Amino acid sequence: MVLTVVLLGLLYVVVMAVLIGLGLPWPLVLLLGGVGLFVQWWFSDRLALASMRAVEVSPAQAPELHAVIDRLCALADMPKPRVAIADTDIPNAFATGRSPKRAVVCATTGILRRLDERELEGVLSHELSHVAHRDVTVMTVSSFVSVVAGLLMRSFLFGGVAPRRGNDRDNAAAVVLLVVVASVAVYAVSFLLIRALSRYRELAADRAGALLTGQPSALASALVKVSGDMARIPTRDLRQAEAYNAFFFAPALAGGFSISSLFSTHPSLDTRLDRLSRISGELGRAG
Repeated sequence: MVLTVVLLGLLYVVVMAVLIGLGLPWPLVLLLGGVGLFVQWWFSDRLALASMRAVEVSPAQAPELHAVIDRLCALADMPKPRVAIADTDIPNAFATGRSPKRAVVCATTGILRRLDERELEGVLSHELSHVAHRDVTVMTVSSFVSVVAGLLMRSFLFGGVAPRRGNDRDNAAAVVLLVVVASVAVYAVSFLLIRALSRYRELAADRAGALLTGQPSALASALVKVSGDMARIPTRDLRQAEAYNAFFFAPALAGGFSISSLFSTHPSLDTRLDRLSRISGELGRAG
């Protein structure tokens, strides 16, 4: 699934390069790319819920889940997001939405069955940190910047080395090929940078969530339990869920070779546990 996303991104930049090569003004191409990203950002909550087949639940339907989120929102002094549950055994949770007022926090039935209240509070504090940090907007803007960088590169190449009238078709084909290669290179670099940004985003949410509850050990315990139980999920289900790793609490990775393991959106479990251990030490010294 992740490989498919990468190939779709490559196809995207190639198509944009061809459109510019055919004479379509680059500002128009930029506008089209921006509209696509805007739609993803504006409807991020609906798209995420639909893709996970999650449904919003009321306090009457999920009183314990709402109670934890109510308590955390009061501690963080932030508006309460909508609450949803996804009916899947994969133990995970995510938060999305273009702003805190449009946010939704979703937990799977799998994670609700496996975690105790203290651990669930740690996971949800992590997800609420994503909402408070406006991470959906951050990642959308980052993606747009990469699109702009690619367009500027292609515009420069066409403006500086494009063949003038009278040149043969071989020269024109060479320029188009050069632009496509440059586009792919820009995309590859931006892809790696966005993945790095995503990993830092997860570490920031871990830290903020641990400080909010004052119990880094609860979040660490949830990470260990979720990561360990992930190995018991059927490989087919994990591979289907890999497409959503960018907004999961913990990545759903199937065993063996995986593109996700090479270009992960999350830091390794050891890294996250080490950071949480340091936060425990900071809180201990402060106490």
